[in-house]
Amino acid sequence: MLRPKSLQQRLAIFMLLPVALLLIGMGFVGFVYARNSLLAQWREAAILKLQRAAHQVDMRLERTKYWIQFITEAFEGQETPTLRLWAIEQLKQLESVDHVHLASTDNQSSHEGLPDDQIPSMGKMGISRHKNSIGRSMMMRKFHSAHMREITPPRYDDAAEHKTVSLISDLNDATGRPVGRLEVVLDFDVLIKNIRESGWWQSNKAFLVSGDGKIFASTVSDQRSSLSESEDPLEGKTVQAMKNAPYGTILGEGHPPREVSGFYKLQEAPWSLVMIAPGKAILSPIVRFRFYYFATGAGFIFLIVVLIKTVTGGTVTSIKDLSQAAKRIAGGDFDRQLPVKTQDEVGELTRSFNTMMLQLEERIRIKQALDVAMEVQQNLLPLEMPQISGLDIAGRSIYCDETGGDFYDFMTPPKKNRGCLGIAVGDVSGHGISAALLMATIRAFIKSSISQSDGIGKSITSVNRLMAQDMRDTGQFVTLFYVEIFPEEKSLRWVRAGHDPALIYDPETDNFIELQGKGVALGVDADVEYQENIQPGFSKGQILLIGTDGLWEAQNNSAEMFGKQRLKALIRQYQHLSSEELINSIIDSLKTFQGSVRQEDDITLVVVKVTD
Repeated sequence: MLRPKSLQQRLAIFMLLPVALLLIGMGFVGFVYARNSLLAQWREAAILKLQRAAHQVDMRLERTKYWIQFITEAFEGQETPTLRLWAIEQLKQLESVDHVHLASTDNQSSHEGLPDDQIPSMGKMGISRHKNSIGRSMMMRKFHSAHMREITPPRYDDAAEHKTVSLISDLNDATGRPVGRLEVVLDFDVLIKNIRESGWWQSNKAFLVSGDGKIFASTVSDQRSSLSESEDPLEGKTVQAMKNAPYGTILGEGHPPREVSGFYKLQEAPWSLVMIAPGKAILSPIVRFRFYYFATGAGFIFLIVVLIKTVTGGTVTSIKDLSQAAKRIAGGDFDRQLPVKTQDEVGELTRSFNTMMLQLEERIRIKQALDVAMEVQQNLLPLEMPQISGLDIAGRSIYCDETGGDFYDFMTPPKKNRGCLGIAVGDVSGHGISAALLMATIRAFIKSSISQSDGIGKSITSVNRLMAQDMRDTGQFVTLFYVEIFPEEKSLRWVRAGHDPALIYDPETDNFIELQGKGVALGVDADVEYQENIQPGFSKGQILLIGTDGLWEAQNNSAEMFGKQRLKALIRQYQHLSSEELINSIIDSLKTFQGSVRQEDDITLVVVKVTD
């Protein structure tokens, strides 16, 4: 399969090749059509030429036959000798007549009614003089009717040293018995003079033949006496066609035919005119046309190649420059913009590319900044889980973008009982850079406030007051669940600021406890006072789970939410696992549930399992 490797090759193959094939196809069809048209025109012209030449011969024969018929009718009607003499004189005046011979069946020749001193004036007529005028008169009187018996083939007259043709009429008496014969001898060369003087007779092979192909006259110098003797199959086909039709044309062998013949039968004689012309001469115009056509076609193809090279050269160069620039951009080089050389689509593409390059450079800078922000934010999250005797602790945050608004942190209040662990899980509205900045701020506020206050209610109230000042006109807020675990006392203390309640699972009773509590989200109202809540009896085997809504509000392809019931079922199923393994199992189940659906919100999950 043809696979062009460059744009120029593609243009040459898919533009030049179809044009070339179209020109060649049109040239072939045009050549065949023109060849057939020229052959048809030659056939018509050849028939017309032969018909005109045959008509000229027929006219000479017809005039001669007319006067022969007039003389015989004059004899039949017993007209005066003067009329018969006048008719014979008219016959004598015909150009093609050589002489006239009138004879009876007893070989007597007569000039009825002609004085002896007038007979010599008819010497051209070849009529013999006889002294017995009475016998001549008697012979003439007994001629009653006549009919044309034959037209002889051309024969050589030794006395006149030229070819002649005789028109013979039989003369009958009143009973129909033959009593004489009238023979008019014609000069064959004069008879066919117009044929010999025609251009086609001199330029082509031409023949005057009998019905069976016997040659009377021709332009060929060989000694053949008949067309049937030729080894040329075209001449044999022509003789055969003459027997079946009065005129026609025959194509010879080859494509185009090597020779073409035409024939036409005379009406006044059993002869036919035959003309044979070389097909090359007939088709010379189309041969010249073919040469000029293909030469012109080659010129057009060359011109098209030059135009393609000229027109597409700049386009291909511009596209190559775009390709090289794309490679430079891929390598981080944004310093050079491409010059806009044209105002067409390529120029517009170049301008768009330059704009894209600037925007891409800006996006890369933003991406680099986001990477730094993500790295900073990840460093804000706990790098290691706290090691508290009797507690198995694990936490995880999964952001839907490079940065997010969810966070969790572990704190050790300095003024609390030994072993006390503070856990904060927050969810900033929205996600991205703004949420990440707000998350870093609230994390710092919480750490500072917890370390300086005796009660977690007061600490969170202080944080809310600070946050409300910063987020007054932004419309943002933060939900927070802060809990402190006292392992020695086996109790929990927490503050809920608009966050979903934490869950405690008790394997012994197979029940879930929700850590409720009043309190709105941070940053909404600066005057809110948060209250501390207490849960005793946090004993061995129980599991504390604090999460953000990105977990149970996640959806699958059917827009179905993951839900807290599915989460509780997973806790029951994997209660025997460690906190880290439990989180991994929940995350894996969530991914399976979502399938190909993209994560739309940040997910944070903290699990604390009492081991002692």
